[in-house]
Amino acid sequence: MTTSSSLLDQLRAIVGATHVLTEGDLAAYEQDWRKRARGKSLAVVRPANAQQVADVVKACAAAGTAVIPQGGNTGLAVGSIPDDSGTQVVLSLQRLNAIRNIDAANLTMTVEAGCILQTLQETAEKAGYLFPLSLAAEGSCTIGGNLATNAGGTQVVRYGNTRDLCLGLEVVTPQGEIWEGTSGLRKDNTGYDLRDLIVGSEGTLGVITAATMKLYPLPAAQLTAWAAVPSLDHAVTLLGLAHKHLGSGLTGFEVMGKFALSLVDKHMPQLRVPFIGDEAVPYCVLLENSDSESEDHARARFEALLETAFEDGCVTDAVVAENLTQAHQLWHIRESIPLAQAEEGLNIKHDISIPVSRIPAFVEATDALLKREIAGVRLVNFGHLGDGNLHYNVQAPENIDTKAFLKNEEERINTLVYDAVEQFGGSFSAEHGVGSLKVDKLEKHKSPVALEMMRAIKRGLDPKNILNPGRVIRV
Repeated sequence: MTTSSSLLDQLRAIVGATHVLTEGDLAAYEQDWRKRARGKSLAVVRPANAQQVADVVKACAAAGTAVIPQGGNTGLAVGSIPDDSGTQVVLSLQRLNAIRNIDAANLTMTVEAGCILQTLQETAEKAGYLFPLSLAAEGSCTIGGNLATNAGGTQVVRYGNTRDLCLGLEVVTPQGEIWEGTSGLRKDNTGYDLRDLIVGSEGTLGVITAATMKLYPLPAAQLTAWAAVPSLDHAVTLLGLAHKHLGSGLTGFEVMGKFALSLVDKHMPQLRVPFIGDEAVPYCVLLENSDSESEDHARARFEALLETAFEDGCVTDAVVAENLTQAHQLWHIRESIPLAQAEEGLNIKHDISIPVSRIPAFVEATDALLKREIAGVRLVNFGHLGDGNLHYNVQAPENIDTKAFLKNEEERINTLVYDAVEQFGGSFSAEHGVGSLKVDKLEKHKSPVALEMMRAIKRGLDPKNILNPGRVIRV
């Protein structure tokens, strides 16, 4: 077994002494984004390329030292920071940030894992293409982390999760070998799909160092509308109409509850939330229509959709953005809900998915359950209705100690919500992953057969449990 001092010397020889961090303020690497946990690493190591990643992993494996892969450290399930033992190595991929290639004919872009998501979006747009993955942390999250957690975002209804946008990977194995699989083939039916196995594994099966991602033509026009709906049932009806009228042009469909929007209005009054003063509007929907022909064509289809929706009674009022600035303002309101909720105080977050058809019944039943069990509880319900993903969050009652509320009630509330999710055929983690926060929930809510299959995969690929131990699956 290699001593810590000897291992650190090896790591310095591999990546350079300035990129092995052991002293100073390492909070950016050792504390999770929500500040729920803080660990202590043996070192933060910052390799510059895939070979250095492989050499670092090989050295750590030989020393029996756990490796914690990390991208932008913006995850929400405490899945990319070290424990508090001071024995684990944080492997930061941020220096692997090159865009290797854009293949116009293949409609692909090959990028390194440390590339910031927003950089991918902007690079694709400058080349005349769309890279559609979009989420709140896009200015700081990395594509490697997006892939490792199979991130979702606001355009899943049209383009799918990050997994659906990936055509190939370059991966370092737990043994420190490099699997090169970035060819970008859309058809490769040669055995098990290793790409899909690694995507979503949260750094427990391999370290993603590069990926080949899909590109799409830029839309000729993009329109945004904000619609008031009388209920969640009507929101689901509107979604069906949007699919019918817009087809693949429907690229966003977000739902926002009254209380969620009232927090934005309270803490960010400059944003001017539409219909916030109308007590008869319990929910609003944000729709996005991307059109490949023209703005006139897009607007005509949008107006036809809304006309039918008004006639059917599933929309009571609507605003269509007249320009890009107005569209960004509407999206900014939606994206500000988590920030406004944080301003209101500590809260309990749930990232759940339910079959779209069952969402209204789930919300009605679970709202009633929580209000019955916890007097004064406030429910912040919003999310990606188009793909069945809700951020069903619980805010403490007014004028109470929020820290005490979380300490006393979080586990009970999680149990109530996750049991209800299971009853309605859903998942307790839609897009945020399992990390270390939800390992116990996976043990409870996943079938024993599925759990054993997962453990067999982990044991087979990482028998020494070197990569991100204690995350996703307990072995």
